[in-house]
Amino acid sequence: MTAALSYDRLASELAREGYFADETLLTALYLAVELGKPLLLEGAPGVGKTQVAKSLAKVLRRECIRLQCYEGIDSSKALYDWDHARQLLHVRVTERGGPIETKDLFAPEFMIEMPLMKALKHPETTVLLIDEIDRADDAFEALLLEFLSDYQISIPEIGTITAAKPVITILTSNRTRELHDALRRRCLYHWIDYPDQARERAIVERHAPGVTSEAAERLVAAIAGIRRLPLLKKPSTAESIDWAQAAIALTRQGNDWPDALKRSIGLIIKDPEDMAAVLAAGVV
Repeated sequence: MTAALSYDRLASELAREGYFADETLLTALYLAVELGKPLLLEGAPGVGKTQVAKSLAKVLRRECIRLQCYEGIDSSKALYDWDHARQLLHVRVTERGGPIETKDLFAPEFMIEMPLMKALKHPETTVLLIDEIDRADDAFEALLLEFLSDYQISIPEIGTITAAKPVITILTSNRTRELHDALRRRCLYHWIDYPDQARERAIVERHAPGVTSEAAERLVAAIAGIRRLPLLKKPSTAESIDWAQAAIALTRQGNDWPDALKRSIGLIIKDPEDMAAVLAAGVV
């Protein structure tokens, strides 16, 4: 797989999928695939961290398995669980024939595979997205360490299950809390920042069909000006695309482009104090 995936091909294939990565991100992705190491992506919400994994899976023509993290997530939602209803039914059916051994209740057919286990047991290489790991707690981070180190999971009732094929693993974090060094040590690392104006313009033109070059230039200039303001929440790249699509829709109703941008500004500014600051600055 990696022999066919050169650095240049990765760049061109990602661009074909509509993801315009800079050189440092391309390097991190290439090394994650080539070295078989997990990649931790941090950055503000909406800068394209999740989309990296989705686009990479398309480039590699692999399945993308996603684990969405949240407060309180545990092993039963991430690794595996047991089908207790089937286990109970098995007990009732077989108890007439004699005593039941505990190991019979923890056979593979009674296991419910969650995203990490699915990735391990998948017959082909997969792209595993562990999304927003910062939403989980310290205990959940500890659960991941064995997986991230050796791509394996130890199950008390069965033993150790190791990946059948390499698992290309991407973790994302909005940095709402600091992740532990033990997790960071196991990963390659890259910080995704807001794109520069040229790259954001390319993104907008690709994902908002119908926008003219001049209109896209005006939009990304406004976005850049807004991000320079001391706002509570700066607009993301995804919101730039939404703004362009909304403005295009308004121009079909007779609005000119500057007026369309002003009328649809609620798509990128979602706090009253931020709205007041943007309007006072006159950047739109």
